[in-house]
Amino acid sequence: MANIGIIGSEGRMGKAIAEAIQISHADAHTVAGAIDRDGDVEALAAAADVLIDFSSPAALEASLDAAVAAGKPILIGTTGLEERHHWLIDQASEKIAVLQTGNTSLGVNMLAYLVEEAARRLGEDWDIEIVETHHRMKVDAPSGTALLLGDAAARGRQIRLEDHAVRGRDGITGKREAGTIGFAALRGGSVAGDHTVHFLADNERLSFSHLAENRGIFAKGALKGALWLIGQKPGRYGMKEVLGL
Repeated sequence: MANIGIIGSEGRMGKAIAEAIQISHADAHTVAGAIDRDGDVEALAAAADVLIDFSSPAALEASLDAAVAAGKPILIGTTGLEERHHWLIDQASEKIAVLQTGNTSLGVNMLAYLVEEAARRLGEDWDIEIVETHHRMKVDAPSGTALLLGDAAARGRQIRLEDHAVRGRDGITGKREAGTIGFAALRGGSVAGDHTVHFLADNERLSFSHLAENRGIFAKGALKGALWLIGQKPGRYGMKEVLGL
């Protein structure tokens, strides 16, 4: 039996993960504890076999410190991370197993694999544009999933996404610069998350899409990833390793 600690328990994903644990494998897993703002993350880390963090970027450092102090693996699904957060994750991953991802859906991560392969094989004659749609309450853009897919495309082309990303266009922008990866974000309604990666060449187009119907798919993937983390050596992992890709 695995005892799972949830950080960010009052958020949409925190609640969905708790529900997924309750219905999974006939009591094979339990919630060791669940905290939100001002919760005792050190006590939670001590009680859990693995932590799942869907809180906020501001809370990440405390989560990582508690996981390292307790010697427990942690899955980080929080989006909106900046360069400093990734540095903190790298530091923690020298001591514990850390799985960080912009999306825990198994389907999305398979999509990322296909996007990387397509970018590698099609080359720069094909322009890449990523379009994402989310509910009106989402606070960051582009989404963590869109950036995950952009990173996959950049890896396929052996470039850095940071050097080639175009995050929105307005006014007289001039012609599209070759080799860039474009992002467009739509917000409205209750959309759980839709993502499409377009490869556009002269006279033909190729598109890969993933449509999320509810957050249960993310919770299911987060649970699978967290359980996979238990027993792994210190290091930084992604859902690609969970899928064996």
